[in-house]
Amino acid sequence: MTEPLGIQSLERIETMPLGIVVERRRGVTAWAEWSWRPVSVIPGAGPVDPPGRVLMEGEGWTHSHAATLTLELFRTDTEGYRLNLSQDPPRLWVVMRPGPDGEELVPFTVTASAHEGEGYQVGADVVETVPMPAEVIALVRDFVEQHHVDVPFHKRERKRHFEKDERRR
Repeated sequence: MTEPLGIQSLERIETMPLGIVVERRRGVTAWAEWSWRPVSVIPGAGPVDPPGRVLMEGEGWTHSHAATLTLELFRTDTEGYRLNLSQDPPRLWVVMRPGPDGEELVPFTVTASAHEGEGYQVGADVVETVPMPAEVIALVRDFVEQHHVDVPFHKRERKRHFEKDERRR
């Protein structure tokens, strides 16, 4: 049975769950006891309950599976994916926001689009990049090859603010 085509199904084509690994490190300033930053992703990770399962730890730091988020690829953003794949190395942008306690940062969303990642950098969100694993590179590259359409650039002609015969006077 197929579902009716809607706007969502026309735009979003591919998804992949990604486990977000976050490093919690003792702060180096008097203003923050801890700092959080994403360090990697786990392709195909299942849900984590409770969030924050410790994977590795050392003196003053821990790496934990903070959340599993869905990477969504959209046909309308293949240009952003192409730009990202042209970088060395390709990256994923992880957006983090303050958690319920106000001190901890928790993963909010993840994207492979350079354009979307840049858009989140304007505002209060914390946006960090992590290297894109080979499995995700293959998925994004296949998606772009399948769905990218070059859109020719057309320069718009500006409208004049007044008529040539100056009837306004």
